Amino acid sequence: PAESVTILGLGFILGLKHALDADHVIAIATIVSERKGILSSSFVGMLWGIGHTAALLVIGSCVVALQLQLPEKLALSMEFAVAVMLILLGGNVLKKVYRGETLHVHVHSHHGRRHVHLHAHAADSPHDLEEASHHDSRSSRLLKRALARFSENRRSLLIGMVHGMAGSAGLMLLVLATISDSLLALAYIGVFGIGSMGGMLVMSALVGLPFAFTANRSILINRIIRGCAGSVSVIFGLLLAWQIGVVEGLFIR
Repeated sequence: PAESVTILGLGFILGLKHALDADHVIAIATIVSERKGILSSSFVGMLWGIGHTAALLVIGSCVVALQLQLPEKLALSMEFAVAVMLILLGGNVLKKVYRGETLHVHVHSHHGRRHVHLHAHAADSPHDLEEASHHDSRSSRLLKRALARFSENRRSLLIGMVHGMAGSAGLMLLVLATISDSLLALAYIGVFGIGSMGGMLVMSALVGLPFAFTANRSILINRIIRGCAGSVSVIFGLLLAWQIGVVEGLFIR
């Protein structure tokens, strides 16, 4: 029992550390760059962690139950998918930054006095989808906004799943090499996933701080740091694709 607790504790710590991997942080940065608040950024990290853990558990259950090892070609292909995803995420951010922001005017009344506030929103954000259809019924606007939010959240979940599949090969080798008990091995994978969820929850909140702080304070600075996040994602994705596809021989032997 003491040994099992130690193994599970190690799994949780390694899961926290796993959240700090460069490709994870970069992917999350591209997503939270479009968010305007810390809670929203944290929610992105949580969904990423759920998708990541779900992929690990599904693949881990199959591998542990059948005592198999993932083929090297398959493992490299899943890692290459992460590189492609980073390029697409970064390119999407750069496209939105290039297209610019739209200013939205909020008018508030306080104690008989009217106040006008200017806010910046992405041209295709859910907020602007609602404003563009302000003549629609309230229920219609709420439905459109809910669908847009679901689309954003689904993306975070899917990105986490891709990262989980890519990281499963190395984790399975570690688990199968050191843990002979199948139930303990699955518990280790689950605890590892919980650790990665917690780590990414905190990390996404921290990464989202500069984006949330500048969102409604400085349009220029916000666009600059978003552009930096997108550029880093594209460059890192290209380098990773070269490393996996050429250096590690996925496409060239």
